[in-house]
Amino acid sequence: MAQTALSERSLKRVIWVPSPYPPHKFSSSRLGIEHRVSMVQLAIASHPAFSLFYDKSDSNSPDYAIDTFERLQSLYPDCQWNWIIGLDAFSSLPRWYQRERLIPAVNWLVAPRLASGLLTSPEDSATAQLKQVTQQLAEQGIPIRSEILPMPRVDISSTLIRRLCRQSRTVRSLVPEEVRAYITNHRLYSESD
Repeated sequence: MAQTALSERSLKRVIWVPSPYPPHKFSSSRLGIEHRVSMVQLAIASHPAFSLFYDKSDSNSPDYAIDTFERLQSLYPDCQWNWIIGLDAFSSLPRWYQRERLIPAVNWLVAPRLASGLLTSPEDSATAQLKQVTQQLAEQGIPIRSEILPMPRVDISSTLIRRLCRQSRTVRSLVPEEVRAYITNHRLYSESD
């Protein structure tokens, strides 16, 4: 998704932001932020246009997207912002905290996803889902600028990767080799997680 957005939209940089406490996963058990930051660093290390933003001062409360965006905006005040997001997460925008502040402030670059269950047959359309979300937001009085990233539908998700790891199956084709080795060496996503 990030590479497609970078090349297709002539972006100067893609900033990766691992969230210490994502609100939608706040109550569930999750891998520590240190491991997630390390895996992002490994995944993006060879790409000069990719960078990591991680604010260690975050508290132990949910980390909302609007808070992250405002921190980034204060660091880079003269940027035109694009938010790269999978279609499954995009469909939840009408329920996001402080959405009326965040959504109009960025251009949403939406990647089709099969793994979300939203696109189950060739007749299904990412464009139709985008229009549905746009309509829901319009009913809330929230304008949005969004577009579908021109890329193949990707059947990869963090849920799939964790499940395969728990089943001791390979994720070699799903993550960069450095990340796969990190997962193996640290015994992440095992049955005991």
